[in-house]
Amino acid sequence: MSTFDAIPATYSFPASFDHEQLSEGFVDYLIALRRHLHRNPEIGYEEYATSRLVRSHLESHGMQVSGPHAKTGLFVDIDGEHSGPHIGFRCDLDALKLQDAKHVAYASRNAGAAHACGHDFHTAVGIGLALNLYQFRRHLRGRVRILFQPNEEGNPSGSVPMIEAGVCDPLEALYCVHVDPTLDVGQFGIPEGQVTASSDRLRVEVTAPSTGHSARPHNVKDTVWIATQLLNQYYQLVGRVTDARNPAVFTVCMLEAGQAHNVIPDKVAFEGTLRCLNDSDRVFLVNYMQQAAENFAQLHGVKIELINQGGLPAVINDPKLCQNVRTCVHDLFGRDAALDICVPSMGAEDFANYLRHVPGMLIRVGTRGSTATGYPLHDAFFDVDERALSHSVRLMTRVVMHHTESGIFD
Repeated sequence: MSTFDAIPATYSFPASFDHEQLSEGFVDYLIALRRHLHRNPEIGYEEYATSRLVRSHLESHGMQVSGPHAKTGLFVDIDGEHSGPHIGFRCDLDALKLQDAKHVAYASRNAGAAHACGHDFHTAVGIGLALNLYQFRRHLRGRVRILFQPNEEGNPSGSVPMIEAGVCDPLEALYCVHVDPTLDVGQFGIPEGQVTASSDRLRVEVTAPSTGHSARPHNVKDTVWIATQLLNQYYQLVGRVTDARNPAVFTVCMLEAGQAHNVIPDKVAFEGTLRCLNDSDRVFLVNYMQQAAENFAQLHGVKIELINQGGLPAVINDPKLCQNVRTCVHDLFGRDAALDICVPSMGAEDFANYLRHVPGMLIRVGTRGSTATGYPLHDAFFDVDERALSHSVRLMTRVVMHHTESGIFD
């Protein structure tokens, strides 16, 4: 039985507390929080217990929590005793629809849900940062807003209704961290400029007038064959109709077809994502795929509908915020701990939606400490080295304090 199986109701700060070093007891508390969240994952817009836990731990220290916003989202403001800017930190609450495959005491006990993207880590960091700043608020300038957002993995994502609720209206800057199992514990990735690709969720539906016999496909419209021909054409577009020097990728992850091995179905659908680093390629490829679908429909005498279910723009980090983070990493962990990341990820992050309204910075936190914590994001065996929790709270405390004191945008 793990010593962290029982989560404390709250953490009692000692009279003398170093907000940058963090006590052993506080670090144990963060680990307990993270493990509890990992054991009890909830998917997007169903994070009710997670939201209650966040509220309970913040209110137990006297903070006023605002929400729910976007069904299960919350935020808390920590007001300093000195005037200064209003900045924010965003973390996400939801888990993936995935079966946890790890054999650890804190493995998910909710079937079909797992924190395989580190949102349990992000939430624990957000709570830790809020408590740390609240204890140290007499030295804080301005206001820090900690956002706890639902449904980061969904589409449309939870950032949209959070923004509509006005959570970033008073902010001059917004930070977030994201676990990175390709970096070692104690390392921080600081990508300047573009961090991620854009992402569009696309669904294609091929519909014929009737079903048919598998022995006589020439007598009907073979929807499976037509759909796979179109799918293969889509897979060949990148580097043929776009500049090969501009990365893009289309991947199908869902296929829906018939229910009998010898009946050609009257409807077939496939669904996936288109990810681009170049925004003009994003627009061009979606339009090209639409035209290809129309051409295939006319050629084969079927109905083909391409449905763009929405997506995300790219995350673009603000250079001034990057410099602030780099300085703070150097101060706390040494110059070698700050890694410049020059190649953007083809993944997507709904943090990008906030950056349409406020300058922001996504920091990659190294969470690899062994083979067990080196599995990639969205892997059923994904886990983190929990030493990175205290590193992240310490870093974000310094980042916030330095930002509010230095007047970055003055």
